[in-house]
Amino acid sequence: MPIPALLEGKLVLPVIGAPLFIVSGPELVIAQCKAGIVGSFPALNARPKEKLEEWILRIKAELAAYQRAHPERKVAPFAVNQIVHASNDRLEHDVEVCVRHRVPIMITSLRPPAEVVRAAHAYGGIVLHDVISRRHAEKAAEQGVDGLILVCAGAGGHAGTLSPFALLPEVRRFFPGTIVLSGAIATGKAILAAQALGADLAYLGTRFVASREANAKDEYKAMIAASSAADIVYTNLFTGVHGNYLKPSIAAAGLDPDNLPEADKTKMDFGSGGGMKQKAWRDIWGSGQGVGSIDDVPGVAELVERLAAEYRQALADLDAVRFAPPLRAPA
Repeated sequence: MPIPALLEGKLVLPVIGAPLFIVSGPELVIAQCKAGIVGSFPALNARPKEKLEEWILRIKAELAAYQRAHPERKVAPFAVNQIVHASNDRLEHDVEVCVRHRVPIMITSLRPPAEVVRAAHAYGGIVLHDVISRRHAEKAAEQGVDGLILVCAGAGGHAGTLSPFALLPEVRRFFPGTIVLSGAIATGKAILAAQALGADLAYLGTRFVASREANAKDEYKAMIAASSAADIVYTNLFTGVHGNYLKPSIAAAGLDPDNLPEADKTKMDFGSGGGMKQKAWRDIWGSGQGVGSIDDVPGVAELVERLAAEYRQALADLDAVRFAPPLRAPA
């Protein structure tokens, strides 16, 4: 299973912190990279657009200084997420800024990202693309992406409906590049399970919303820590694309989470709130089904250490498993 060369020797765990709309800022990204996992943020989080260059320069400077001060530690590279869609009028500007500053990884979403791939490859960067189906994966692979992020059932925010046990083996049949798995991964044991299934890296989002460095309201973090999988609602009402959201946040916005209407699929609008004053992700909070494994709000460094300990324990537990010999067929 291939790990991109720019990640070799840089990770303490095979993990990418997913880019979280509004929630991911420089503080979270820097903390994740210092802890030894890839940190990422959506380019659109930097507002106005001139802020994007400031954020990238700050992240690069702080990580370089930290690495100089701690040469023995693994410091991971960072990634910037680009929404490749006609509704994103910043795409050309944001990609140009990332190219100029040689952002190591670009994560792309929605349309197959041929132009982003060409731009990143020109300076040695790599592109990982979000997909929710084999058809989307095939289209992205044709564009020359370096890796595919399989957003499976149970992932927070915009997510697909396929089980990873179905989608990942199908994609691995034709795609030799890096595969990143997303969907209800919130523990070290789940990270190991993703690798066992054939993924190269695990994609964690909701677990890092509930961290001290995340730019999320305290109420949002507390809701994640108090919720379970039964509190997740899958709907396209808020952006025109199906996603997973916290039921209590929908109810707090004055809506019935058990009786939500369908959105007009022809009018995709990120953050529109279905034409209402309530907006995703400001008022309607995204979350994956893995919330049942989350019950606190630690700092990122502590959290990554815990995940690594869980990962090592899961390896040890598997090593200790002994299977009985197969039963003989009756005579």
